[in-house]
Amino acid sequence: QVRLVESGGGLVQPGGSLRLSCTASGNRFAINNMGWYRQAPGEQRELVASITDGGITNYADSVKGRFTISRDNAENTVDLQMNSLKLEDTAVYYCKVVVEWPWGNMDYWGKGTLVTVSS
Repeated sequence: QVRLVESGGGLVQPGGSLRLSCTASGNRFAINNMGWYRQAPGEQRELVASITDGGITNYADSVKGRFTISRDNAENTVDLQMNSLKLEDTAVYYCKVVVEWPWGNMDYWGKGTLVTVSS
């Protein structure tokens, strides 16, 4: 089994910064993609950013130039640096990893961390 623990959420003013971190632990496994998603009240969960095991990144248009995703393959961590935060970035942010098992890939989700952007 794989366990994800997120940290770094909180309250920040518009224009401020936050850094989210997610650590995967559990049985021996190989992680393929890692990513961050978010879900605002009344909205569907959406991709914020993802990164492959080779370091290829993908960002939602709404966060390009403001957010940066990074990962440490040795530590099984994925971080999301969020700068120039806007009110519309308020949401619960979820970490997701894709683990490669011998029988196939499986998605694992964290419990989420709340980011509130407010003046």
